[in-house]
Amino acid sequence: MLFHHNGYVSTNPRQYAAAGVGLDRPAELPDEMDVLIVGAGPAGMIAAAQLAMFPDVTTRIIDRRPHRLKIGQADGIQARSVETFQAFGFANEIIDEAFDLTYMAFWNPDPENPENIVRTSLAEDDPEGVSEFPHLIVNQARILDYYAEYMKNAPTRMEPDFGWAFEALDDSGEGDYPVTVTLRRTGDGVGNEVADGPTRQVRCKYVVGADGARSGVRKAIGHSLAGDAANHAWGVMDTLAVTDFPDIRTKCAIHSKNGSILLIPREGGHLFRLYVDLGVVPEGDNGTIRKTPLEEVIKRAQAILHPYTLEVKDVAWNSIYEVGHRLTSGFDNRERVGEPTVFLLGDACHTHSAKAGQGMNVSMQDGWNLAWKLGQVLSGQAPKELVGTYSDERKDIAKNLIDFDKEWSTLMAKPIDELGDPNEVAEFYTKTAEFPAGFMTEYQPSMLTRSGNQELATGYPIGKRFRSELVERSCDTNTKHLGHLHKADGRWRVYVFADAAMPNAEDSKAAAWATAIEQDPASFRNRCTPAGAPQDTVFDIKVVYQQKQTEFAHPDVPALFKPTSGCLGLYDLNNIFATCLPSHGPDIFDVRGISRDGAVVIVRPDHYVAAVLPLDAPEQANEFFEGVLLDQN
Repeated sequence: MLFHHNGYVSTNPRQYAAAGVGLDRPAELPDEMDVLIVGAGPAGMIAAAQLAMFPDVTTRIIDRRPHRLKIGQADGIQARSVETFQAFGFANEIIDEAFDLTYMAFWNPDPENPENIVRTSLAEDDPEGVSEFPHLIVNQARILDYYAEYMKNAPTRMEPDFGWAFEALDDSGEGDYPVTVTLRRTGDGVGNEVADGPTRQVRCKYVVGADGARSGVRKAIGHSLAGDAANHAWGVMDTLAVTDFPDIRTKCAIHSKNGSILLIPREGGHLFRLYVDLGVVPEGDNGTIRKTPLEEVIKRAQAILHPYTLEVKDVAWNSIYEVGHRLTSGFDNRERVGEPTVFLLGDACHTHSAKAGQGMNVSMQDGWNLAWKLGQVLSGQAPKELVGTYSDERKDIAKNLIDFDKEWSTLMAKPIDELGDPNEVAEFYTKTAEFPAGFMTEYQPSMLTRSGNQELATGYPIGKRFRSELVERSCDTNTKHLGHLHKADGRWRVYVFADAAMPNAEDSKAAAWATAIEQDPASFRNRCTPAGAPQDTVFDIKVVYQQKQTEFAHPDVPALFKPTSGCLGLYDLNNIFATCLPSHGPDIFDVRGISRDGAVVIVRPDHYVAAVLPLDAPEQANEFFEGVLLDQN
């Protein structure tokens, strides 16, 4: 963490100095704003947290609830999401309070006594080590609290505006604020509900609909959810109980002659969630299944767990839901207005079962994908075309999610006598582990994703997330995870993996690349950084040398890699790295397949690899950013 660069700091270093719209943020909703986010769930809150880092962008996030969420329905946090939390500064805190899922147990009828269940297999959660972060279980409300804290500490000092409901919008306007939104007051501002509250209108440049499966924003722009109708029902309850079931603190998929259960231990050491199979929903049910009494759900759970006992002491939360798989007909309003001005996120775009633990996780990636693009466009850094890539990229991800969840939820709901093999569920879970972990997302070639040169860094597939690895910081010998230094500040990352020459050698390709970028007025760094702004305002450029940290020092390194920082003009020496000593970690060049001739890896603000380029062709980096960012000078 970098601070003291503008003078000594004795207060919370995670709180940025207020800037831009944060200097005089009005308590009440303004009449005009750059971005209005509807819905303070995971998708909306991550979008707001990212936009809070753009000081000159006026963003407000509203929610019809009069207060913060207290009990969240979502609880599964995949490793990709924990990587994301690291960028927003709260991964360690959430890991400390969450339940860490390390194994999944599979239970089936005992072949010798089919009335009873027995454990038939146990699968490690991440045997391949696809991430250094764990798979967690934690209340959704806590995730939202952490995003709210990040927003409040950001330069814009953003906070959610609770107690406002979306009523309608008109996206046919012209001028700077083409979208007019009608809102209704549902809270008094101090946590209490208001009945029949007054309405008002606000004018916006962009509107983001993160308002759930019954999205009013989606309906207002003429889109609808289409797909499979719900045909299977589940009772879900967060339970405190006395039981002799051996795997009560292990995630379990349980199939018995009496139905199925997905068991998920919760944080705190005692709480666990049960998804209890309620069977096929009869035609013409018209929602009757949703009235199933809690007592009936408990009785079914007790029958499924036989011969083990379950004495329920308390239920913190419960619900009945029907599994349906639906995808929106569009992710924005481009068909109505040309250049999109209204976008849909999360459950407003895609609905599916809760049992794969994907809803909150995929929704957060929706929000992050869109928010940094809106921030750069509204800050004048990027052309308007950038925001259109949100829909192009995320609609394919949503389709893949629906397809995966159909197969997984169908397997979980199959009666035991219809499974071809009792181990079928376990085999599917193991085979597809990387998808639910969040690491199968791969964006296709576009203005943001440039194909080619993959052989220079085979461990950084273009279009996939940048996978971290250990390196050693040259200035202080600290071993760091390179990817963990990527903060959600809206900046691009440029990782220069040096050739084998010493940093100050005449034949150093890395030095030649750095000199070209430093001295050429038309280089991406000089063209896209506003005159007079800090050198690392738009780009965080880091170098990793093949030498060990004992073999060189920062005076040997080109100026590009040690930019001046803050009003005092201090050198930032935290961007210079060496490969690890053998006792400290692996060689990043070996484990990530990086050419010993060097490579340049460009990474988007949301962690995804945008390009892999040769080290001896700095003009290729300039060409890439010419299509993405505007000239600031």
